[in-house]
Amino acid sequence: MDFLTAIKTCFTKYADFGGRARRPEFWWFALFLFLVSVAIDIVLPGSLYFSETEGLNLITWRTPADTVNNLWSLATLLPSLAVTVRRLRDSGRHWANIFWALLPLVGWIILIVQCAQPSLPERQYPGFGGPGYGQPGQQPYGQPGYGAPTGY
Repeated sequence: MDFLTAIKTCFTKYADFGGRARRPEFWWFALFLFLVSVAIDIVLPGSLYFSETEGLNLITWRTPADTVNNLWSLATLLPSLAVTVRRLRDSGRHWANIFWALLPLVGWIILIVQCAQPSLPERQYPGFGGPGYGQPGQQPYGQPGYGAPTGY
């Protein structure tokens, strides 16, 4: 998958959390998001404004670049989450591993490593009836024939 196809696919499937995303799709889209953010910082003036009058030289976010960057991040949040969930699923991880991103630095490193793992073959697709859901050959949990008591 090339750069433009990956971007088109991610925006087409902007809210599709099912299925799989191969490594090129995920990483090309991540590169695209990074490049757009850098371009916004370069094109618009004052991406970081250091205020010396507020006491501790805190960074304040009052510039046009920051506003546009925040709007860009908000607009691409759902496609980013969707492609990350699809990438985790493709690498054999559960979608809930996306919550590693809430842990500063270490969580991001864990998530990046998980997204960089190779894809699993189709037969090892995680989900109901896959690894961790009963014994091989059994029906998925909650389906007839799983072995739950009958007569309820």
